[in-house]
Amino acid sequence: MMGNCQVRFLGGRDAATYALLPDNKCLAYWIESSRDEKVNRNRLNKLALELRKEYEWASKLNSQATQAHAERAWSAISRFFDNCKKKVPGKKGYPKFKKNSRSVEYKITGWNLSEDRKKLTLTDDFNAGTFKLKGTRDLNWYTKKQIKRVRIVRRAKGYFVQFCIDVERSEPLPRTNKFVGIDLGIKEFYTDSNGEVVNNPRYLRKSELRLKRRQRRKSARVKGGKNRLKAIKKLGRAHFKVSSQRKDFAIKTAKALIQSNDMVIYEDLKVRNMVKNHKLAKSISDVSWSMFTDWLEYFGKVHGRIVFSVAPHWTSQNCSNCGELVKKSLSTRTHQCPKCQTVLDRDHNAAINILNKGWGDDRVPQGMREVTLEESRTSGRVEQSLLLSSL
Repeated sequence: MMGNCQVRFLGGRDAATYALLPDNKCLAYWIESSRDEKVNRNRLNKLALELRKEYEWASKLNSQATQAHAERAWSAISRFFDNCKKKVPGKKGYPKFKKNSRSVEYKITGWNLSEDRKKLTLTDDFNAGTFKLKGTRDLNWYTKKQIKRVRIVRRAKGYFVQFCIDVERSEPLPRTNKFVGIDLGIKEFYTDSNGEVVNNPRYLRKSELRLKRRQRRKSARVKGGKNRLKAIKKLGRAHFKVSSQRKDFAIKTAKALIQSNDMVIYEDLKVRNMVKNHKLAKSISDVSWSMFTDWLEYFGKVHGRIVFSVAPHWTSQNCSNCGELVKKSLSTRTHQCPKCQTVLDRDHNAAINILNKGWGDDRVPQGMREVTLEESRTSGRVEQSLLLSSL
């Protein structure tokens, strides 16, 4: 589990810059090494410690922090090899050298927390001092041994501290005897199989005029001047606000959906391929489907709910009542079946199909399969009443 706390940290820029050395040196060592030479995580950790002896100024950074950044380089290398083995389509993510660094990561040394867990002290040679932590995370619930990593990240709004805590979060909820399929969209954020709709907030579209204005002001300033730096910071804070709004909306919507249903089924959209459509790319990026589904999966594990995805093929075209194929373009927003005369909203029809697809999946527990199907011909929906037994 990771939590964010804001902190004013003036030494963070220097520490993050020093952390570039092990990152780039380890990557250069891997590139220049021969095939016969074995390069692994342990070898890069040893190299990081050798760099501290070679460069005296590098010893300012905590030794374990140096190793943590060497492990970052190894993570990039191993991810590249994994993508090659799995034959991932497109670019495989060849590791690149870093020009700028916005974070520094400590392990179990180089920092201390006060007894009330509201102050953070950095003990390396940067002499950054003690800082107050601002945030809603209560660290009093955890011991110092459970905090495995402390990461300081510089963002547009300021510096943030992330605590990586070794704890199993489990908060089981009482059963609701409800399950739902959801169809993700652009016009509406999602439509579920019960016909309920959550509107798309369109945070980027609403902030577009303000972003363009600040972008123009930045471009009008002289390069290298102080006023340009001020304009860059204002533009960064505007973009940071949009991203924070998206994240907040995704978290709250996902948690509400998990709390009110025992099983949630969504469509497995290939967002990477969908954004190649230049006419819809901005709207698809603004709606943040991937972030929403990631939080769905997370809250599903925390609260003991069943959450999984199904293939989206033909969910919009097939009739949810009789299964007839009714082809329609993207601009056609109403499903009208000529066979059974079912009339539904396009997204509502797709959500029911997603639910029916998931219902036949092996990931549904056997105890949840004991259901009775009651078909409502008047509304064109398939309502399933659960007779839940032990999962």
